Amino acid sequence: MRRLVLAAAMLGTVSAAQAADMPDLPVLRGGFTDGLSKTSVNWDGFYVGGHAGYTADATDFSQSVVGLTNYIFRDSVLQGPTSTWSLLKKANTQSTNFGGFVGRNWQWYDAVLSLEGTYSHFNNMATSTSGTNSLVIVNPPGEVRAPGITNNYAVTLTGAAAAQVKDMVTLRGRVGWDGGNVMPYAFMGAAVGRMDVSRTVTSSVSLRQDTTTTDLFGNTTTTLGAWTPVPAQSGTQGQQRTNTYAVGWTAGLGLEYCVWDGLFARIEYEYVRFSPVMNTQVTLNNAHVGLGYKF
Repeated sequence: MRRLVLAAAMLGTVSAAQAADMPDLPVLRGGFTDGLSKTSVNWDGFYVGGHAGYTADATDFSQSVVGLTNYIFRDSVLQGPTSTWSLLKKANTQSTNFGGFVGRNWQWYDAVLSLEGTYSHFNNMATSTSGTNSLVIVNPPGEVRAPGITNNYAVTLTGAAAAQVKDMVTLRGRVGWDGGNVMPYAFMGAAVGRMDVSRTVTSSVSLRQDTTTTDLFGNTTTTLGAWTPVPAQSGTQGQQRTNTYAVGWTAGLGLEYCVWDGLFARIEYEYVRFSPVMNTQVTLNNAHVGLGYKF
């Protein structure tokens, strides 16, 4: 038994000596690199940059001339019926844009919050449309007529409208996620656009009065009158605003990529909707690519 214990002790001593002479193994020293770990990028701080892109403009002119027709037919029985006419249609155009942005990021762990201002200039982004419509309005509501009289108003409207968006500024808040070298984000905010808007309408109204009589034997006879112009409701009205400002809102999605140090590239989609100017509704869809630097 003593011999067995002595042999075991000697073997343990030899094994410990051999282990002390072995070279360091990387697995023991943490030699494997963390290849899947996220690259550390600090998005916090001020940043500035420029962008360029493409814009699709959708302008709704369907109610553009309503204000003008309401003025022409003011205080008359034709104001109500004509106010529902969609004389003009929507128009679309495309253009390029360029501009810049400046903002501030605040980062908490992987969350990034930002406040950003942007400016965009549009290259000749103008839309226009025209149209005409004719309708005979019989006995319009609110009219006082003698018994047996039927009033027929032949109304023809011819209109045109145009809009050109020159540039805009936005103030928006962003919510992003720190994905290492990339930061996807969403944003929403307010927009102010500068634009030229014009509209014109011409009305032509004629009246025909038909008379219906009944004799002693109950026979009814209708006599058609002649068409006569109504100068009070016939005429042309126009309106134009140059460099007028329209407020609206903006929202969209984007992605930033850290190229090197504080230099980053950006791509984003932006939707903008302005409040109507002279009943003309302008909507923009912007696609931007940009380059910026974070300080």
